[in-house]
Parts: sequence; structure tokens; C-alpha cells
Amino acid sequence: MILSVKKGMLAAAAFAVAAIILLSVGLSAVAAGMSDAALFTVVLDAGHGGIDGGVVGKTTGVRESDVNLAVTLALREDFEAAGFRVVLTRADEGGLYGLPTKGFKRRDMQKRKQIIEGAQPTAMISVHQNYFPSDPSRRGGQAFYRLGSASGQALAQSIQGALNSLSGREHISLAGDYYMLECTNYPSVIVECGFLSNAEDEALLTDKSYQEQLAYAIFCGTLAFLS
Repeated sequence: MILSVKKGMLAAAAFAVAAIILLSVGLSAVAAGMSDAALFTVVLDAGHGGIDGGVVGKTTGVRESDVNLAVTLALREDFEAAGFRVVLTRADEGGLYGLPTKGFKRRDMQKRKQIIEGAQPTAMISVHQNYFPSDPSRRGGQAFYRLGSASGQALAQSIQGALNSLSGREHISLAGDYYMLECTNYPSVIVECGFLSNAEDEALLTDKSYQEQLAYAIFCGTLAFLS
């Protein structure tokens, strides 16, 4: 039942994307053969990867990089079902640095930037997990944007609203000084999906069903931004 409802909502989202296209470029451009893919591209960045596992779950020991990838792949399904062209910075457990030698982190980041710039996306979403051991009660997802980026802030606020609807919390999106936000001028956000330092969040973040719900919330927030 839940799956069929979601499929119906994705179909409605695809219709909404088509409506946005009509408003953005006009009927003549669509008639001339411009496709959804040519107009709406999203880059999905699963943070970390390879020898850089990110933070580790306090209870299960799950690697952040694995949770990031799972959410990103679920998010890809949602966007593709709605007619978007989706570009992933990574589609498996590996990193983007080549050999795991000195300077691997810099090479990894530079490769991500190269992929983003090459895709020329409508939006870039970098998926991460938070960790705050000094206060294990901290929970919930939060979106970050580059200070001074009006489009990035609008995207982050839209996604934050969807995350709050999912979690029942009242977090606000924040400006963040992160390479993935600074490396491009395309509308970009980092989504910290929850806290692996909190046992309840960790249990949710390692659950496939919740990962799909989380991905769908991020998707809906992005679609609201584009609308």
C-alpha cells in the first residue's frame, strides 16, 4: 500500500516537473524537442567513500559513507522516476581519489568538483550524517548552504521544511563553511540526515525503509524549490 502511494506521488511529481518546464521555457521550446533531462539535472553526492568512512555509528559501528550511499541511491530512484537527469559523484563504496596515498582527500574533493561542474546541475545535494558525541541527545536532519548563495539558501530552507515534516522537529537550515558548498556556484546543499551519535537516529538511519522516507523528503524539498 505504501509503495503504491509513493508511486502515485512520484507520478504527480513527474507531472509537476513537466508543468515547471512549460512555465520555464514555454510550449514552443518543448515542442522543439527539449527534454526533462536537458532542463533539470541534479548531482547527488554521497559523502566520503573508500578509506574515508566518515563518522561511525555509536551503537552499530556503521560507517557514515555506507549510510550516505544508501540514501543517495534511494534519492536517485525518486528523481529518475520524476524525469530528472541524475549524476552521481560515486555509485559504489569506493572513493574518488585513485590510489590511497598522501593527498587522497584533496584529490577526492577535486574530482567531486569536476563532476559537479561538468554536469551543470539545477541543484547539487551532498548527503552526510552528523555526529555530536558531547550531546548524544541531538537528533534530526539539517540542511546547510553557502553563506551568500541566495539559491543555495532557498534550496536548503525548502529541504529543511521537508525534513522537519518527517522528523517532527523544528530545525532551521544554516550557512556552512564546507568545500562542497564553496566549490561551485550551482545551487548546493549539504544534508546532514541525522546523528549517528544518537542511538534512536542511528537505528532509523540504518533502516532501509527510513532511508527511503528520508530520500523522499529530500526529493520533495528539492521539487518545492524548483516550483
